[in-house]
Amino acid sequence: MRPFVFNLCRSSGSVVVGFRGSMSNVELCPFCLGSTEKFYQDRRRDYYHCPQCLSVHVPADFHLDPVLEKAEYDKHENHPEDPSYRRFLSRFFDPFCERIPPKAYGLDFGCGPGPALASMLEEAGHSVEKYDLYYYPDDSVLQQQYDFIAATEVVEHLADPMSVIDRLWMLLKSGGVLGIMTKRVVDIEAFKSWHYKNDPTHITFFHEQTLQFIAHRLGAELDLAGADVAFLRKPVS
Repeated sequence: MRPFVFNLCRSSGSVVVGFRGSMSNVELCPFCLGSTEKFYQDRRRDYYHCPQCLSVHVPADFHLDPVLEKAEYDKHENHPEDPSYRRFLSRFFDPFCERIPPKAYGLDFGCGPGPALASMLEEAGHSVEKYDLYYYPDDSVLQQQYDFIAATEVVEHLADPMSVIDRLWMLLKSGGVLGIMTKRVVDIEAFKSWHYKNDPTHITFFHEQTLQFIAHRLGAELDLAGADVAFLRKPVS
């Protein structure tokens, strides 16, 4: 497999197009690359909505630079042994373990400084590699093949989510499962008062239809196991 490096700070698709002699910026959807519409602006940044896959994203001009982004992550206190954090992750962990084989080999992608999910999976008998752009930046784990890949509370931080998901998909074995945990957009009007958008590192927001688009693109079986949990199974070849 050809080596690659994830770039979580890569800009989403903003292009310049000409129309009858004028030039204007067009924000492209980071998933389906369709044209998006600005529908909301708060005191810090703008938000664009995709009418095709119903995702919402923040334009690159409003993304934090890597130093500021890591400073935000350093504020998190998600310790592997914290019972409340484990209860939070159990919404993902319990149904995930029902969908992967015993003693499976997997990757905790975007595990953060306190990889609690990796610890929980190892305690359940699985072998787990860890990757995080800032805390576990070992690119060698991105050259393996896995029975499962877990991405909990990470995809909303990605500037180019479809590119990253495509590459994670390449790392999955036939029949493998990619698990995603992220809160989903339900209604764009409700979005305006949604607490989840207030985190400055959250720049990409998934709708159920966004996940359906991703599953169709990948040829995956989509399993919505909860309001913020989705599993994509790779077909058996």
